[in-house]
Parts: sequence; structure tokens; C-alpha cells
Amino acid sequence: MTTSSWISRLLLHRNECLASFSATLCIFMVVCCVAWSSPALPKLLNQPNPQVSITPGDGSWIASIQAISGIFGLILAGLIVDRFGRKWPFIASALPVIAGWTMIALGRTALLLYIARFLFGISYGMAYGIISIYIGEITSDEVRGAAASLITVLAKLAILFEYSVGPYVSFETLAWLSMVGPVLFLLTFVWMPESPHYLLGRGRIADARRSLQWLRRTSAVEEELNCTRKSIERTASERGSMRELFLPAYRNNLIIVLILTFGMQMAGIQAVLVYAQTIFSQISSDLTDAQMSIVLGVVQMVTVSFPVFLVDRVGRRPLLLWSSAGSCIGLLLVSIYFTLQAAGVNVENFGWVSFVGLLFFVISYAFGMATVPFAIMSEIFPKNIRAHANALFGILSGVTIFAVLKLFQIALDNVGAYLPFWVFTVSIGLTFGFVFLYIPETKGKSLDEVQEIIAGWRRKRDPSKAVYVD
Repeated sequence: MTTSSWISRLLLHRNECLASFSATLCIFMVVCCVAWSSPALPKLLNQPNPQVSITPGDGSWIASIQAISGIFGLILAGLIVDRFGRKWPFIASALPVIAGWTMIALGRTALLLYIARFLFGISYGMAYGIISIYIGEITSDEVRGAAASLITVLAKLAILFEYSVGPYVSFETLAWLSMVGPVLFLLTFVWMPESPHYLLGRGRIADARRSLQWLRRTSAVEEELNCTRKSIERTASERGSMRELFLPAYRNNLIIVLILTFGMQMAGIQAVLVYAQTIFSQISSDLTDAQMSIVLGVVQMVTVSFPVFLVDRVGRRPLLLWSSAGSCIGLLLVSIYFTLQAAGVNVENFGWVSFVGLLFFVISYAFGMATVPFAIMSEIFPKNIRAHANALFGILSGVTIFAVLKLFQIALDNVGAYLPFWVFTVSIGLTFGFVFLYIPETKGKSLDEVQEIIAGWRRKRDPSKAVYVD
């Protein structure tokens, strides 16, 4: 696609793109809350006379509690999104973030930091529970993929923002500056329309028509309205339950969910992002730990868009294999470095090896493990239970992230950085093996074909070929 045709398409769908960008500012808002701990915790733990006096144990709770409350936010989003719509629950998700930043900026006790981080998790779960639904329902087929990719781009931009600003301002100032996320989101999204899909489902046909006319920039929307109405009626008759996930027919699907969940989170990407500055402080380098964090943020921003263009060309399975193999190599370099450092070997001149290993891990992870599992998750379950499968994936991810973040600080303080990094290395190595054995290729297959492949891969271990049930 030429630059001129891309710009023409953007202008043609500019209202959809504007609404999508405004909505994904919510992702920028909540991911700032996640990345905050990387520059903030060293200020509280290492600087003299910090605003809030905390112990390393407190720091591990501050870093990890958000993962648990994110589960509650995800469940809350599922409960209210069909009752109150997409727009107003989305707007409401900004309120805990505003309250949390205010507590951090003005608070003087660790308890307030705990509460703030818990509130951040509620918003995080709500934002991620609603954003894909909203974008999927307001965008045309021509721009849906590009609009969905904004989710990851804005998330990485938030990490880069916190990494770049946090080390150079005070603890209080960082909290106030981070308030830019909810402010920008509220100032723009309050003017955006409600999802036409939701309005039709509530029988508000006139409102749905006006919403769709604004989004499509045309008054000729009756055909799309009728198609959407039929889709809603068909989906309502096919709605499943969480219990169906655990039927024997979906045993293989659940195994894949477990592989993807633990493969993504046990690789330690969240620990690297949350504790980036703490990790870099233990690496000998000509760059400061803050500068290395900024480089990490820039690298993520640059590499994050590539999988969007590769997943439908190269395929899901090859990307996962390359990504897990590259991640394993990068983590192995880091693990060896920290092991030699703990053994008393002089590694001062080789800090760059560990830094390059971390960058290689982040790049490799971004090329597959960070994005491809979501594409697979959208294909391996029937439509009537897909939402329940995504909820299960979110809950398992939240619990795993909490355990990783909590135990990382404990291992760092009591054993050394080498222990968690060896755990991450072994975990991603096992993930490579499980992907090779159990994850089939679904590129170019219809959803019905994908179901047959998943049902049959235990009978014939050739996941690159379609295996049909007799």
C-alpha cells in the first residue's frame, strides 16, 4: 500500500480512527500506572529521606498488588459492559486512576501506596476488558486491525513516558505528571459515541443510527444496521457459559490456554518492565540505570508494530517458535552474567552483554509471545464461549503476574538476580517445547477448521497440518 493510499484510507475513516485513538488513551493511562514502579521504587528504597519510607518487602507488594486487583477490574467490566454500555464504564475506569495518583502525590504512608496500586489494578482490568470490545464494534473491516494495534502502541508509549520522565523528577512530580493520562482520555473520549452494537442490543435504534452515521461519515447505514441486528440476535441464541469451557470437548483448547498463559507470564516480561531500573542498577555499564531503561522503552516502541504485519503472513506457530527461542537466548545471557557476578567473578567489563541480552529478550518477546497468543485465543474457541475463555485467560494471567512480581523482589533481596532469571530462562525454554509439540498452525484456516485441528492434534502430532476429526 502506497503512502498516498494509506493517507486516503485514514481520511476516509477519520472519525473511526479518532474514536479508536481516544479510546486507547485509556490504555496509555493504565499502563503508566504499571510502569510507574520502575522509576518510583528506587526513589523510595535508595534515596535519603524519601516521601514514603518503605522496606523491600513493601516494595514487592506495591509492585505486585496491581496484578491481583486487575482480575477484579476484568470481572467488573464483564458484569457491567452489557448493562451500562461501553462508553460510560470506560469513562468510569479513569476515576480510580485519578484517585490513585492523588494518593501517591499527597500520601505519606505505605498503606496509601497499597490502596493506590489496588485502584490502579481495577482501572487496568476494566480498560483491557472493554477496549477490544469497543474498538471491534465501532470500526470497519478496513481499519479494524490498525485500530486494534493502537492498543499495543499506546501501551509501549506509556512505558517510554514513565521511563523517560520518572528518573529526572521528584516522586510527587512524577505522580502529578502521570495524571496527564486520565486527563487526556477524559477530555477526548467524553465526546465519542457509544457503540452502535450496544445501542442496537438495547433497542435504541435511533441512537444506534446516529452513532453509526457519525462513525462512517455517511447517512447510508441501514444495511450495516440490519446486519448488526441479525448478528446480535444470532449471538443471543448461541450464548454459552463458563461451565462449557471445562467439557471434555474443549480439553485440548484449555491445554493451549495454559501453555500460552504461563508461557507469556513466566518468561518474566512483567518483572523486567516493572523492575527495569532496579535490574539495570546491578549491571555494570557506561550508561546509567535510568538511561538503560529509556533505551529499553525506545526499543519496545520500535519493535512493537512488526508482529501486526507478520502474524497473517508468516503464521502464528513460526512466530511463537522464533520468539520463544530468541527470548530464551536473551535470558540465558542475562542469567549467566548474574550467576558469574554472584560467584565473585569480575564481570565489570561485560555488563554490555547482559544489557544486550535483555534487549534481545524484549525484542524477541515482542515479535511473537507478546501478541500472537491473543490472535490464537480469538480463534481456538467457538464464539459462544470465547468471552469466557478470554476471562479465564485474564484471571490466570493476573495470578501468575502477581506471583512473578511478588517473588522476584524476594529472590532479588535474599538470593540474587540470577535465581529469577534462571527460572525465566527455563520457563521460556519449556514454552518453546510445548509450542513445538502442541500449538497448531491456524493461519488461513476458517474458525470451523481451527476447531477440527484443535480437536485432533492429540491423535496426530503434526501441528503444521490440518487434522480432522473422524
